[in-house]
Amino acid sequence: MTKKLTGRVPAEAVRRLTLDRVSPEVIQRVAALEDLTGNLSDAMDQLGLVGVIPASILKPSLPLKRMVGQAVTVRNVERSGSPLQIAQTGQGKMGEHEAYNLSEPGDVVVIEGLLDVSNMGGQSATLAARAGCAGAVIDGSYRDPNVSRSGGFPIWARGVTPITGKWRLQTVEINGCVRIHGVSVNAGDLVAADEAGVVFIPFEQIDAVLQAAENIDQGDRRQKIDIAQGIDLATLAVTKYK
Repeated sequence: MTKKLTGRVPAEAVRRLTLDRVSPEVIQRVAALEDLTGNLSDAMDQLGLVGVIPASILKPSLPLKRMVGQAVTVRNVERSGSPLQIAQTGQGKMGEHEAYNLSEPGDVVVIEGLLDVSNMGGQSATLAARAGCAGAVIDGSYRDPNVSRSGGFPIWARGVTPITGKWRLQTVEINGCVRIHGVSVNAGDLVAADEAGVVFIPFEQIDAVLQAAENIDQGDRRQKIDIAQGIDLATLAVTKYK
């Protein structure tokens, strides 16, 4: 069933109404990786894929949270004109609500945005959580951090700000391709995040990355067992775990 658009952005700005879906089993297997983003990062290296961003750049609002889900994307650009004059008109052009409207439970909101102005406020985060979104990744800033934190809604972003984006940015595309710290992310790609950072996996590469990451994870587990059992360093050094 096709969802009715909210009208927050022009209909032509919505690139995809529905997404190809990853099976729940695959999501669960990714989430079961012990070192979530570390294992995935190593797997991406093995496969020659670029898509890992450290937490020094995209900082987690809830460091103990882990998140795995498919991307629903939002692209924001700077709005022309004086913010103070635009504020007098009362006409905002932020449209991230459309992404929530088109999302399925467990999806991750991924926003290509602006730094130092808010791309997501507290009420917006509350609506995303109400829609079932697992969290958000924002190449830019957000505000009202206490609201999202108190609601258990995790956000990975460049920082926080008190300055509204309502008069300073406009949403020009939903569910298209966005760039997050130089990484291209398409709607439907898999997003994994924890306190170490964020990993974006292209939809077509999910199975290959998962298989490689599970092999790495299993090797890490065997190595930890050997270390705990007191295997000598010389043996550990020549044992291939991955």
